[in-house]
Amino acid sequence: MIFALNLIDWQARAPGLSDDAQWHHWAHHAQPIDPTAPQAKLTALPMMTARRLSSGSKLAVECGLSMLNKHAIDAVLYTSRHGELERNYRILHALATEQAVSPTDFALSVHNSAVGNLTIAAQQPVVSSSLAAGKDTFQQGLCEVISLLQAGYQRVLMVDFDGTLPAFYKDDVLASMPGWAYACAMVFEAGNALTCTTRPGGSQAENPLPQSLTFLRHYLNHDPDFAIDGEAARWCWSRA
Repeated sequence: MIFALNLIDWQARAPGLSDDAQWHHWAHHAQPIDPTAPQAKLTALPMMTARRLSSGSKLAVECGLSMLNKHAIDAVLYTSRHGELERNYRILHALATEQAVSPTDFALSVHNSAVGNLTIAAQQPVVSSSLAAGKDTFQQGLCEVISLLQAGYQRVLMVDFDGTLPAFYKDDVLASMPGWAYACAMVFEAGNALTCTTRPGGSQAENPLPQSLTFLRHYLNHDPDFAIDGEAARWCWSRA
């Protein structure tokens, strides 16, 4: 598989990282993300909406609103490996302990909750969808972005995110899997500035960073060529 596109803007949030200068410093110095660092204050997301959202969805909607306010977006795609895992765990725990299930948790437990809240908060009936594909969620999301661009949409917003991994699951996942909340929003157009080619390889091992933040680190460092390991293939990138 070979595809190409242009990245015209981005914004990201993670523990201790929010503005462009912080992200560039993180990328240039190959610093690990400190999961104990605080998340920056939300500025675009209405407070009443923020109170209802999970840790990852807050960041995803915040970044999405910022991009919608800056660009004329035709379509939106939200990608998340774990979706509303925090809410689903609370629902399962309530059922297991014979407690009442929170109506808010129930209503917002679906995978497209974040992108739905984005369109509501932005008051924009933009075309939107959600996607999950395990370790390769970000890269498979880009394949969906290509499909949207080929369908005629001029500018596509993609937001990759995940929330805090509940402690209950930590013994059942590899220690290297990121368990902190983050969001990475990118605005794409058709073009050839970035080209991706899949090659045999891949790894079942977990990366210390989500694919989207690995991509962002290479992008901010202006690396002409880099690769991101997937489960069954290597996603090899080159920059024009």
